[in-house]
Amino acid sequence: MRLPPLTLVLGGASSGKSGIAERMVQQSGLAKVYIATAEALDGEMADKVSAHRARRAGQGWRTVEAPRETATALSQIETGEVALLDCISLWLTNLIIDGGDWEEETDLLLEVLIQMRAPVVLVSNEVSGGIVPENRLARAFQRAQGVINQRLAAEADLVVLVTAGLPQVLKGQPQLDPVDEPW
Repeated sequence: MRLPPLTLVLGGASSGKSGIAERMVQQSGLAKVYIATAEALDGEMADKVSAHRARRAGQGWRTVEAPRETATALSQIETGEVALLDCISLWLTNLIIDGGDWEEETDLLLEVLIQMRAPVVLVSNEVSGGIVPENRLARAFQRAQGVINQRLAAEADLVVLVTAGLPQVLKGQPQLDPVDEPW
């Protein structure tokens, strides 16, 4: 698969979006860099991080832990590599919890993404299908995530929505080689 400069893979929680994104990156044939934004702050999250690591084990991934400094991590990706940033939603959560300026950080992230010389695949939760949350923090997160997703989708060359493990292309065309398996 020939990846475009910027791919955005969206989906709900446990939709299969990370697995689809990982397969896209593996099919690129480029050196794989996994930029991880999750922090294992409790047992459940530690289990989720372990499951993601196990899925990539032995497949030649280089992992960069960047729970907040994703723009810096991306700026260090070299030609001949492909970056998978998983995920924008946890990055946003980290920023909000720390009291960071998510709008300023999103501007910085987009600046870096536009200047990248290597392809990037972003994973993000799609939050528009749920109800309006009952508390202020959750509503602020939902609004911020929606705004970020819209901005990323506007810049992305390929946008894929994953539901129940099934990818649906929303924007662009995947460039599959004849030997590629479907995601």
